[in-house]
Amino acid sequence: MNLISREELKAKLDRGDDFKLVMAMGEWAFKMAHIPGSINISNMDQAERLLALDDEIVIYCAGGSCPASPAAYHYLVSHGFTNVRRYAGGITDWQEAGYPVEGDEEFNES
Repeated sequence: MNLISREELKAKLDRGDDFKLVMAMGEWAFKMAHIPGSINISNMDQAERLLALDDEIVIYCAGGSCPASPAAYHYLVSHGFTNVRRYAGGITDWQEAGYPVEGDEEFNES
């Protein structure tokens, strides 16, 4: 699995790099809190409509034991997406670092 660190992701966002930052969780979680600039993809039909096979994609979920981003990562790679990375720390790690989030409230992984 091709991973990206929190620091590298933050640097990409700060530079304004052209990539798709994807939160792979349900709409309710996205509305609660997401990394600024993210799009929400909660099913693979959406992925195939919103992403191009050659897009640079960084995918994340809650982090920790959340299975959403690993599953989405494997789906994308197995369906021909060529430039996919996973931010394993997810929204929980992002918030713990004190980085900004958008949404209605902080996400607390249970």
